Amino acid sequence: MLRTTAAVLAGKAARAASRLRGGGSALPGLVAEKVDPGFLSHALADVPRGIVVVSGTNGKTTTTKMLVAVLRAHGLVVFTNPTGSNFTRGVISSMLGELPVSGRLKADMAVLELDEAHALKFAAAVRPTHALLLNVARDQLDRFAEIDHTAQLLASLAEQATTGVVLNIDDSFISRIRDKVDDDVAVRYFGVDASIADRLPEIQEQDVRFDDDFVPPKPGPDDGLLKPGDERTFEVLFGEPGQDGDGTGQNVGPLELQQRGLAAMINATAATTAARMLLGSRFDAAKAEAALRAVTPPFGRGEVVMVDGQPLELVLVKNPAGFTVALGTYGSTPVSTMIAINDNYADGRDVSWLYDVSFDSLRERGVAMTSGVRAYDMALRLQYDDVPVDAIEPDLEKALDAFLAGHRDQPMRIFCTYTAMMSLRRVLAARYDLPDIGEEAS
Repeated sequence: MLRTTAAVLAGKAARAASRLRGGGSALPGLVAEKVDPGFLSHALADVPRGIVVVSGTNGKTTTTKMLVAVLRAHGLVVFTNPTGSNFTRGVISSMLGELPVSGRLKADMAVLELDEAHALKFAAAVRPTHALLLNVARDQLDRFAEIDHTAQLLASLAEQATTGVVLNIDDSFISRIRDKVDDDVAVRYFGVDASIADRLPEIQEQDVRFDDDFVPPKPGPDDGLLKPGDERTFEVLFGEPGQDGDGTGQNVGPLELQQRGLAAMINATAATTAARMLLGSRFDAAKAEAALRAVTPPFGRGEVVMVDGQPLELVLVKNPAGFTVALGTYGSTPVSTMIAINDNYADGRDVSWLYDVSFDSLRERGVAMTSGVRAYDMALRLQYDDVPVDAIEPDLEKALDAFLAGHRDQPMRIFCTYTAMMSLRRVLAARYDLPDIGEEAS
């Protein structure tokens, strides 16, 4: 008890100092964990309604935010890690702002976004009651190597869940995890309706394993399926197509999200399916729909910053599937474009994945600026796709200044890797009074 209290006080002091210096979000968690290695298990010991881990390559931050919104709309007090710092130390850092000196979190439920590898470190300290597993794609090859390894990490996480798992039925790397789950753990699926199955190749890796006997599961009445009405509206259907789920009126929608794109709709479908599992008979489709409508894009994931009367979109890109989806979602809207690529540890050191993305959609208007540690590599990559680049400036702030000054009367967009996005957003937050990362605008 005294050790945990000391860890809370040390972590809070580090958090205050870190905020004053504009430092990273994981440092306070590192300090607390050093003082009390059992910090996580102590902090979450009194959370009565479950510990939910959301993991997968793409969509963790958005899906977590949506799931938390739906659960809170049903009256639950939910703890989450909204800063996107998805290592165990990032989770602890998020807790420090809410923890009393006793170190025991007061919440009905915890919904935590965790990196695929760090999810297992978390589970070694605290077994999750539920796991929501989104997808597997090539990402940070220097950390995860082949995607089979990433799939194995997520399968190991599912094995740790004590009560339920929610799996992506359309991603065979994820759906086959069902065979790893204990028989007494409930399994639910989310996915897309057959009417849009032809769009799946644009957002997920192709499974080229031909020599096994895996049979894809079929959706049941408790599994959520996305059915878009058009490019912006959609429903989440439960049960057989054409029926109202299991007859209890639990289909959600039609509704329109504030975040654009098919990937966001799929994330909403995953969150809705998980919420329905977690809430059981308390699930209210009308409350879920209202909550999803109100969710704003998380920082840097399609977030719009108004700069001198013009919208500037920040779009996080970190792997081939994610960049391809981003270009498909945002690339058709004519705007001035900047691309900022870093290769720090949190981005992944290996940026060869840029060669697995087609930049043809940028060819007509070109790219105004490339920046970041890999500014010249990005410019070279664009040259191979015959995309003209107006300027190259590795320094992010100098690049941002030049980009904004040169396009004052136009909508703008910046595609950026994680650490580049964090740096750019800090600059923009200081200039345009943006809310802190993980906090909502008032």
